[in-house]
Amino acid sequence: MSEIAIVGAGPYGLSTAAHLAAIPGLQVRIFGEPMSFWRSMPRGMLLRSNWPATHIAAPAAQAARLGLDAFAADEGAVPYPVPLDRFVAYGEWFQRHAVPSVDRRQVASVEAAPRGFRLRLADGETVEAERVIVAAGIRGFERRPERFSQLPPELVSHTAEHPDLGRFAGRSVLIVGGGQSALESAALLHESGAQVEVIARDRIIHWLQGRASKLFHHQMGSLVPKLLYAPTDVGPAGLSQLLARPALFNTLPRGLRDRLWRRAVRPAGARWLVDRLREVPLRLGYEVTSVAEKGGRVLARLSDGTDRQVDHLLLGTGYEVDIARYAFLAPGLVAGVHRVKGYPVLGPGFETSVPGLHILGAPAARTVGPIMQFVSGTRYAGPALLAYFAPRYRARLAPQWQCA
Repeated sequence: MSEIAIVGAGPYGLSTAAHLAAIPGLQVRIFGEPMSFWRSMPRGMLLRSNWPATHIAAPAAQAARLGLDAFAADEGAVPYPVPLDRFVAYGEWFQRHAVPSVDRRQVASVEAAPRGFRLRLADGETVEAERVIVAAGIRGFERRPERFSQLPPELVSHTAEHPDLGRFAGRSVLIVGGGQSALESAALLHESGAQVEVIARDRIIHWLQGRASKLFHHQMGSLVPKLLYAPTDVGPAGLSQLLARPALFNTLPRGLRDRLWRRAVRPAGARWLVDRLREVPLRLGYEVTSVAEKGGRVLARLSDGTDRQVDHLLLGTGYEVDIARYAFLAPGLVAGVHRVKGYPVLGPGFETSVPGLHILGAPAARTVGPIMQFVSGTRYAGPALLAYFAPRYRARLAPQWQCA
């Protein structure tokens, strides 16, 4: 039996395993194909986060040699914004150096067992663990508005489903959404030869790192921006620093936290997309009110009463957390987790109301804050888990830990 099993080998799973390796003798197993979700994203994408926020967090003693700069020194220069394929390569490099013992088999199910949990792997083998840390990301959480459900996947799909948007070359595509995923998919589709139009409900597109931000940085120098913007790169000036400190953020009333959360993660696009979208029609302040199949194509009715007939409708509608949609979590286990709108309510160490079951990443955002929706949240999660587990295994700790 393992003491801890980690489900998922993306940034959160890898960072967690690297941190827990600092506890000598602790039996930790991590399952999953490293960076698998990131590899499934459309080729050609660029990461929106700044350079410091793109690092996968490692224990303090290893941070310098496991960061993005060290990867660039070992494997060649990394452009900025960071291309998706280079970030995937960085994650795999991090895994080889920090977590070499990843078990690449998928976890098919996790259920309660007399001494903790039983994990059934895709090949049928079962593994038992005292505790389980779920770091499975957002796969399966795609938001699909009900009005689009009547059409087959050949006609309507989500941006998360297409590692290669080049398949739409020469075809007409209507994109729904006004955030990074929708806008960058529109740019990639246009550049691959598709005819693209974007429909967004908001009347404006919020561009990150816009002209006002550049002017502010130029006039104020480097000190003031560093005071107002945390390296985690989540949220606007001032709020960024608050969100980077979950213990402080969580002293605020629940309603205020929710409002600040919505402000921090509202749909927005990176400023470097503006030029790439100049020839793409952006219809702002409109919605697709209904869809139907007509002659093997999609007939979409807009809120102004006009119609669009296209080959495909692509949903850039983001994600909606609901841990019940983690197919590997047994229904009986999920039923025991106290949830609010699909988000688990977590205690210290990201532990759910089911003792020994911990959940990281986007599902932890309601408890910890919106930084958990981004790679930079690994800066908080890894140290928090290490601080939680270290006292529980104190008998095994090295002398320097016992004196801490």
